[in-house]
Amino acid sequence: MPEERDNLIARKNLPMDVLRTLVTIIERGSFTLAGDALGRSQAAISFQIKKLEQMVGEPLFDRKSSALKLTAAGDLVMDYARQILTLNDRVIRELQQPAIEGRVRLGIPSEFATTLLPRIIGRFAAENPNVTLEVNCDLSRNLLAALDKGEYDLVLGLHRTPSEAGKNLIMTDDLVWVSGRDFAPEETQVALIAAPEGCIYRSSATNALNEKQINWKVIYTIPDLAGIRSALEEGLGITVLARSTVPKNLHAASKTGKLPGLGKIGISLIAASGDSGVACQALQAHIKTALAERIQLVD
Repeated sequence: MPEERDNLIARKNLPMDVLRTLVTIIERGSFTLAGDALGRSQAAISFQIKKLEQMVGEPLFDRKSSALKLTAAGDLVMDYARQILTLNDRVIRELQQPAIEGRVRLGIPSEFATTLLPRIIGRFAAENPNVTLEVNCDLSRNLLAALDKGEYDLVLGLHRTPSEAGKNLIMTDDLVWVSGRDFAPEETQVALIAAPEGCIYRSSATNALNEKQINWKVIYTIPDLAGIRSALEEGLGITVLARSTVPKNLHAASKTGKLPGLGKIGISLIAASGDSGVACQALQAHIKTALAERIQLVD
């Protein structure tokens, strides 16, 4: 019996990515910062820790403590996790294929740049130091037109409906009305904050309001998310964004009330025609994988 029990224990394999999550939590000092470093949501990080605790049969964190504190079992697992990861990384470094090299010209809408650049693209750059990334932000229609002219290697584009993205559709996202936390809309006219003409969010908002015969006026036009966010924080009006890009300090309406529903947009990731190169292919695969962890990809 003891021998059989030892064999069962020996068959358990601790997932390498979960061990790395544990180490990153301690190194960064919080679940949230670990998620930022690993390109995962806080919920995904918490799920991984629960999975690890189930495997070892012990709680790893002292949840009675207000500070981030490991239990005795957590300290033990942490020590071994560092050793295991050190050996894993050493093997990879010694046996990995030649480093990816090259230049990738990436076009991306500004609101997605705000969410993608710090985590997803930043992580790719750290893992591939020999790849030069040139990232530019613009309206999707301009990015896609420039891609056809050979000005970009890879473009993340938005489309008015999922069907418009065609075979290049990688995910969908809900369009939502967004405002500052304390914004109080006027009864007679909707005050819109928007990007210039040609922006999908702007046209989605105005078309939906026109269909419901709701009066509206664009009171503030600015092309980037940072400017729009500042105007919203000042309570100047409301805007429309993809749900996944809404900054944490703003309010995305769960119920539209008097405002009309907005539907979904399609999001595509398109490489330039012809041989896109190893670096571009690697970045394309990296973005798809990272987005799959944060937002469910379409089938």
